[in-house]
Amino acid sequence: MPGLTTFPTFPSDVPTHPLLVVDYKLLVAGDEHEISKLWHAATHLGFWYLRNHGVEREVDAMFDLGAETLALPLSEKMKYEQGDNGDSFGYKARGTIATDLNGTRDTVEFLNIAQDDALTWPLPTYRTYPSTVNARMDRVVTPFVRKSMEVNDAILVIFERLLGLPQGAIAQLHATGSPSGSEARVVKTPPNQNSAGIGAHTDFGTLTFLHNRLGGLQVLPPGSQEWQYVKPLPGHAICNVGDALAIFSGGVLRSNLHRLMPPPGRQSRYERYSVAFFTRPQDAVMLRPLTEQSRMIADAVAQNPKEEYNSGATAGEWTARRIRKLRLRNRRGPETWYEAKGTEHQVVTGTVVAAA
Repeated sequence: MPGLTTFPTFPSDVPTHPLLVVDYKLLVAGDEHEISKLWHAATHLGFWYLRNHGVEREVDAMFDLGAETLALPLSEKMKYEQGDNGDSFGYKARGTIATDLNGTRDTVEFLNIAQDDALTWPLPTYRTYPSTVNARMDRVVTPFVRKSMEVNDAILVIFERLLGLPQGAIAQLHATGSPSGSEARVVKTPPNQNSAGIGAHTDFGTLTFLHNRLGGLQVLPPGSQEWQYVKPLPGHAICNVGDALAIFSGGVLRSNLHRLMPPPGRQSRYERYSVAFFTRPQDAVMLRPLTEQSRMIADAVAQNPKEEYNSGATAGEWTARRIRKLRLRNRRGPETWYEAKGTEHQVVTGTVVAAA
C-alpha cells in the first residue's frame, strides 16, 4: 500500500521551483505576515505549499483507498468510466486523453468522486462508484471532502477580503445545495514511464488542494521556458489557483500552467499516487470578472482585458468543454487541443501550449 512504502529521496540534480510555504494555522488565526505570503504566492505563481492544514489522517486514508480501487480489474473499473461527453465524475482509464498538440496519449488513470455524492451518501447525487469506494465513503471519502472544503473555503475568505469583495461574494458562488463540479481525485501513474501523465494545463476550477509523495508535478514559471519540478514535502499540501478564481479576480490571482511528468531519478521506478480535492463553482455560475463588486478587479480588467475572462460560459460548461475536447475519441486534429484551452496560452520552445 502507498502508505507503507519507503520511497527513494527526491534527487538533488533536477530543476525545482521553490514554492512559498504558508502555514494554515497562522492564516486562520489572522496572522498578517502569513496572509501576505499567501497573497504573494497566489498573485505571482499561483502555487504554494500549505502546512499545518490538519487533513493528514484523511489524506493517508485516501491514498490507501486509491491504491485499492485502482488495483481493481480494468473490466470492473470500466463500469464507472466517465465517457466522452465531458463528465468529470467517475473513472478515467489510461490512454484516453491527449497530452499535447499531437494527440499523444496520457499515461495515468484516476477516479473522481463528486463532492455532492460524498455529502449526500448513501443517496447518490450523480452516480455510483466501485465497491471499494462505497465501503469507505462515510469513513474515508466524506471526511476528506469535508476537511478539504473547510481548508479551501478558509483560503477563499481571505482572497475575498483582499480582492475588496463584499463578505460572502465568493462563498455564495460555491454554496452547497446546487450542482457543482467540486470533486476528490485519486491518481495512479505506472512505474518506468517516459512521457507526460497529464499534459500542460491550468486547473478548471477555483482552488486545488493536492497531496503528493513522489515527484512528478512540474510548473512553468511565468516568463520562463523551463519546466521545473515541485518537490513534495512531507506533511505539506500543494495548493494552486484555478481558472475560475483567476477569472473572478480579473487576473489578479494567477492560474498557472503545470503538468504531470514521471517522477525524477530512482523515484520513477515506483507507482506514483496522488490525492487531490478541487473546489469548483456551482455549475450555473457564469465565469466572468466580478468587476461590479470590486474596484481592484475592475481596474485589473481595464488594464489587462483578456478574451478568456469573458468566456460567456458557465462553470459547468467550462469544465465539460475542456474535458470533452481532451478525450481522444473526440479529437479531430490539433484544433481540438486548442479548443481545450483554459486561461493560459503561451509559447514554449516554439510551440503554443494550450491549457488542458
